[in-house]
Amino acid sequence: MKASLIAALAFALSVQGHCIFQEVSVNGQKQGSLVGLRAPNDNNPVYDVTSQDIICQKQGTISNKVINVSPGDEIGAYFGHVIGGAQFANDPDNPIARSHKGPITAWLAKVDDATSASKTGLKWFKIWEDTFDTSTKQWGVDNMIANQGWVKFDMPRCIAPGDYLMRVEILALHSARLNMQAQFYMSCAQLRIGGSGTFSPTQTVSFPGAYQQSDPSILINIYGLAGQPDNGGKAYSAPGNVPVIQC
Repeated sequence: MKASLIAALAFALSVQGHCIFQEVSVNGQKQGSLVGLRAPNDNNPVYDVTSQDIICQKQGTISNKVINVSPGDEIGAYFGHVIGGAQFANDPDNPIARSHKGPITAWLAKVDDATSASKTGLKWFKIWEDTFDTSTKQWGVDNMIANQGWVKFDMPRCIAPGDYLMRVEILALHSARLNMQAQFYMSCAQLRIGGSGTFSPTQTVSFPGAYQQSDPSILINIYGLAGQPDNGGKAYSAPGNVPVIQC
C-alpha cells in the first residue's frame, strides 16, 4: 500500500469526532500532557463492554508518574479531539463532535501502587457524574464542550489515603439505538491521595462486568419525537447500577 494512502486512511480515522482523556489538573494546576495517565494511542472509542479495553481503553501510553491529590481538591480531566487538543485550526470536533451527546462519569479503584498495578480485577466506585439535565436538555458532554474540554469535580473529602486509579469516561449515545454502537471514551489516571479519610465503599463494580450491552442506558434512543437529543424529556441514569458515593 502506498504511503500516501496509508496517511490518508490515518487522517480519515483521526478527523472523526472522537476524543481522548489526556490531561489532569489539580486545583487548576495542569499536570502536563499524558502525565500520570494510562491513555490510548488513538481517539477511537470502545464499543464492546465485555472487552478488557472498557477498563482504561486500549493499551497505549503508560506514565511512570503519580499525581498527588488531597481530599477536597478540585480535579480536572481534559478531553481533546487528538493528543494536544485540536486536529487543526478551528477544528469543529475539538474536544469532541457536538453530536456525541451523553453522560460523563468518574470512578476510583484502590491499588497498592498506581504506577504498576494491573488494571484488571479492581473494585471501582463512582465519585462523580454529569448525566442529563431535563430542564436545560443539556448532557454532560455539552457541559464539557462549553468548558473547552475540561470536566471538573471535587475529590470527596472522605476518601481514604493511598494509591488509586481514577477512570473518567464519556459515553456517547448519538448512535446507541443500535446494538453495540454506544461509544465509550476513557483513560485512567494514577493518583496518590493524602489526608486522613476513612471511606471504604460498600458498593463496587468490576470492569468489565459493570455494564451489559443491553442496559437501557447503553442501548437507547436519545432522540425525542421532534428529532432532538433530549431523551424525550425523560431523566437518564448512567450505567453501572451504583450511585455516586456520599461523604
